[in-house]
Amino acid sequence: MKRSTDRILTTHVGSLPRPDDLLDHLQAAASGKPVAVATFDASVRQAVRDIVDRQVQIGVDVINDGEQGKPSFVNYINDRLGGLTPRGLKGSSWNGSREMASFPAFYQALGSTPGGANTASQMVVTAPLTYAGHARLKSELELFRTNLAGKSYAEAFVPSISVTNVEDWLKNEYYRTGEEFLAAIADAMHEEYQAIVDAGFLLQIDDPQLATYYMRHPEVDVQGARRWAAVRVEALNHALRGIPEERVRHHTCYSINIGPRIHDMELKDIVDLMLRVKAGAYSFEAANPRHEHEWKLWKEIKLPAGKSIVPGVISHATVLVEHPELVAERIVRYASVVGRENVIAGADCGFASFAISKDSQEMQRDIVWHKLVSLVEGARLATKQLWGGAS
Repeated sequence: MKRSTDRILTTHVGSLPRPDDLLDHLQAAASGKPVAVATFDASVRQAVRDIVDRQVQIGVDVINDGEQGKPSFVNYINDRLGGLTPRGLKGSSWNGSREMASFPAFYQALGSTPGGANTASQMVVTAPLTYAGHARLKSELELFRTNLAGKSYAEAFVPSISVTNVEDWLKNEYYRTGEEFLAAIADAMHEEYQAIVDAGFLLQIDDPQLATYYMRHPEVDVQGARRWAAVRVEALNHALRGIPEERVRHHTCYSINIGPRIHDMELKDIVDLMLRVKAGAYSFEAANPRHEHEWKLWKEIKLPAGKSIVPGVISHATVLVEHPELVAERIVRYASVVGRENVIAGADCGFASFAISKDSQEMQRDIVWHKLVSLVEGARLATKQLWGGAS
């Protein structure tokens, strides 16, 4: 994994807005309508080509395929695991959360739960879990590699869902205990993690559950959430066994929510657990107003030697496009406490985590691209400050 040795590198979290035709195909498939495979594949190929070109054009250093072919950052797993049976539609895990209980009028007026309406199938584990996504994953990785050829970029990463989010997404009716279920998920997901790294890409673990469990479970206090998280970190590390830490970035966040967010778990209550994950870099929310002040915690936090942090310096939690000077200020703050070489400038969360219809995007695509331009320009300004005029 490259580090910011002579300038501040830039990246993002993964999901980027999909084009309208691809959204139409993904929505049709989600509603059970037939979609021609050739037509869908052609839309994905064009979307990946365009999304890679756009990142390179803007100047983002560590890029991905925008998760263009996935219906979401999590429910893509429905087609990657064996032992599952669809049974009705999955309800929102936000229902009953601290956030929705505190602000029912806000979310009612919003018209949906954060991230949009959930129309994905509820997948039930009815047989031993296996990894059955080798062919689909290989095709995805080959398409990405093809579109990277001849491009100028620092590194390429591929997101994969965490063990804990799979646990939350599925309903277990096969394994006798939660421990057996968690171990089976870890063993299955290890195959995807290993394949991504073996293909030459950085692996990003998408792990929002690590930070959101507390908010989603009002019956659990902070200490209870920490005990829950410690077990899941151990399971994730088991899934990462044998994979070099420097090939892994770990991302956690507070989910897709332009909302009040007063029940977000604080960084001070989870950072030590995050740093237990066997990864070379740690990506977390740092730009939105609920968490921007937490940069000061890194004055006391001991960042392990050779590790990097990827604080969000642009956010999915506001449609305001951050000014490059503010982005630079945020970067410099972190560099001042952990060292410039240990900081990669990132985003708080993905900008299109679910393939919502073209009429109801999580964030309008033009805003996303302007935010990424500000990210790159801000990193250049920070580089000039931190390296004494270097560009």
